[in-house]
Amino acid sequence: MKHVLLLLLLFPVLLFAQNKAEGNYTVDASYFYGNIIPHRKSIQHLITGHPEGVIISFNRKTFGKKEWERVYNYPDWGFSFQYEDMKNQSLGEMYGLYGHYNFYFFKRHLLFRIGQGVAYNTNPYDKETNFRNYAYGASVMPSTYFMLNYNHADIWQGIGIQAGLSFIHHSNASMKAPNTSTNTFAVNVGLNYTFSRDESIAYIPLQKDTVDYKEPVRYNIAFRGGVNESDVIGSGQYPYYALSVYADKRFTRKSAFQLGVDFFWPKYLEEYIKYKAVAYPEENVDGTTDYRKIGAFVGYELFINKLSVEAQAGVYVYEPFKYTGSLYQRVGMKYYISKPIFTGVALKTHGAKAEVLEFTIGARL
Repeated sequence: MKHVLLLLLLFPVLLFAQNKAEGNYTVDASYFYGNIIPHRKSIQHLITGHPEGVIISFNRKTFGKKEWERVYNYPDWGFSFQYEDMKNQSLGEMYGLYGHYNFYFFKRHLLFRIGQGVAYNTNPYDKETNFRNYAYGASVMPSTYFMLNYNHADIWQGIGIQAGLSFIHHSNASMKAPNTSTNTFAVNVGLNYTFSRDESIAYIPLQKDTVDYKEPVRYNIAFRGGVNESDVIGSGQYPYYALSVYADKRFTRKSAFQLGVDFFWPKYLEEYIKYKAVAYPEENVDGTTDYRKIGAFVGYELFINKLSVEAQAGVYVYEPFKYTGSLYQRVGMKYYISKPIFTGVALKTHGAKAEVLEFTIGARL
């Protein structure tokens, strides 16, 4: 494996550089081999080998016909299929489908990919047949992966090489307990192929400097919903609601800062409080304690095209029942259906522990 990686990394250096016709589409396939990160004690017994698998992707290249393509150095967008053997009978195998973006740096030889999708696990937790799998409480779950690769396209007759690092996250976002999740860190190596090449295809250069891009303060309202379950296995799934009200200031073509307030109605917590009051009387939990929460947050939004990436960090200012910790985070993606209306999906967490997968509808006014 070491010799293969070394050969692939050195091979492009030995080639004579040439200007070649560009192509509209590429496909690539990578093999990966790595380790599950032991981020929680409850999954350490599940780490018994080195996971390996493949990622196969189809990519549509961009050449600057739209402004966002030029601003982001002509990224690719596409779809990926991922297979991972977790090398543990209790964890089973993973199959995933993703949408992704490829971003390029250093004369397009450094590729950064972010993929978001859905994965299927072949052997989730079962109290009778698979009680050791505390990582996945359900077969179908959200999944995210990242790749950072050295990329050299079209070395010989459309064939190129790539090699680098991958990070794959599988978690059912507390939609069903248990949910300790897995994170795989791996090295990958593979081939890519460019087709539909044409001499007439060319990159359109960026003419306008976007540093002076300005917008007035915008006001946002977003309603979020989901389903989740407490850490008590078998306690049941309950609806989750949240309302976010915030302002944002977009100071460049790409970026905006946010400041706002969240109102939470986590119904699973209402049931958990009642459970604690009955099951653990020695803790003196009042079963009528308010389960609702209010948080204040700051955030950042990265605008791509109609799609944007959002990250927020908050603190609970009203939290009668202490369960998850006072700090929370939210990472997600938004899609602008029209200029004011957006929809999206986000993962709300407390450090490394996911609380809920939120589905969002909102307006930016």
